[in-house]
Amino acid sequence: MIRILKEAETDRAQIFAREDPVGSVEAPVREIIENVRQQGDAALKHYTKEFDGADIPTVEVGAGAIDEGFRRADPLLVDILYRAAERVAAFHQHQVRNSFLVNEEDGIVMGQKVIPLERVGLYVPGGTAAYPSSVVMNCIPAKLAGVKEIFMVTPPGKDGKIPPNILAAARICGVNRVFRVGGAQAIAALAYGTESIPRVDKIVGPGNQYVAEAKKQVFGKVGIDMVAGPSEILVVADGKCNPQIVAADLLSQAEHDKNASAVLVTDSQELAEGVQAAIEEQLEKLKRQEIARASIENNGKIIVAQSLDTAIDIANEIAPEHLELCVDDPFDYLDKIKNAGSVFLGRNCPEALGDYFAGPNHTLPTSGTARFSSPLSVDDFVKKTQYTYYTHAALEKAQQSVSNFAKKEGLTGHARSVDIRFDTDFK
Repeated sequence: MIRILKEAETDRAQIFAREDPVGSVEAPVREIIENVRQQGDAALKHYTKEFDGADIPTVEVGAGAIDEGFRRADPLLVDILYRAAERVAAFHQHQVRNSFLVNEEDGIVMGQKVIPLERVGLYVPGGTAAYPSSVVMNCIPAKLAGVKEIFMVTPPGKDGKIPPNILAAARICGVNRVFRVGGAQAIAALAYGTESIPRVDKIVGPGNQYVAEAKKQVFGKVGIDMVAGPSEILVVADGKCNPQIVAADLLSQAEHDKNASAVLVTDSQELAEGVQAAIEEQLEKLKRQEIARASIENNGKIIVAQSLDTAIDIANEIAPEHLELCVDDPFDYLDKIKNAGSVFLGRNCPEALGDYFAGPNHTLPTSGTARFSSPLSVDDFVKKTQYTYYTHAALEKAQQSVSNFAKKEGLTGHARSVDIRFDTDFK
């Protein structure tokens, strides 16, 4: 049963504690990465057999198999994928940056070029977490950014095949190539390249602790979006909320995995008790009941705050991945939210809307990193290059300022590189 904690009577450490039940996988992941670096495709096939139980004749999924997957995909889902892709694209189009040029004064030109990454690797989970929505959310911003090549890696089933719905999403969203490999070995292949998988510039997409650790270890060799932890939801709700609805929203994240976190912060003891009872009732009806119950009992909690303002303060301290504001006039509170991956406003905006259809991205900072990081966006798929141009006359005006500044820092070579251009001995 989910715990109820009264803010006024509970130690702050208990209120803000985040469980970390996952042991370190640093050593086995390091071994996997090194083996892939040394053995390439042979290591990928070995690990696919060991971890996924599949013998794969080739690492890449051919264009014909992708087309076949699209034809076999659920027609209802295909229609939804097209509409969701349109909404996601419409939202992310507003994030597209333009290069700029500044003519500050005569003889000076400065600017910034926005350059798309050449090649991006998209990790899509498999097994019990095969989500076409991950393809939509990660691929479309890359396309809008102008990325030329988008490669998808995802673990196969025991038959060595990729689920048709995943292949349909890849085709709809414009993935260029698909590879049937998952886990830390897939991250290693994207980072270093193998005979079949060219190395990429950046890796994005969610995964289990092995995938997260692998992304951490290859960072620097390639870029990554983030090191994602377990899924999180925090609901701020007043006493007018329906406890059954709040319970359903909490369980929508608890069913992700046993390490997921579902938290309610409310100013109503009555709602807290109602939600506690509703969760127990609804757990019995969930297909993923065992996973959701473990999440609720290990990581879930209901915090009874002294006021809604205090509830907002608690939410900001926790900095959740998903934050629902189930209150009257939610826009009155929006400016008070400082730390959250994505905010869902009002009583008619369940977090699941953002997972699939609304338009904002669902790849979000977790584990409190919303304090300093942002949702996946078009910005994640571009880089910026600055440029500067000075005429001789313009440099002459700046000479003494630059030269003196350099000398104050003890860098006489810097100063000389400017001064030499005005030394008559060198003209």
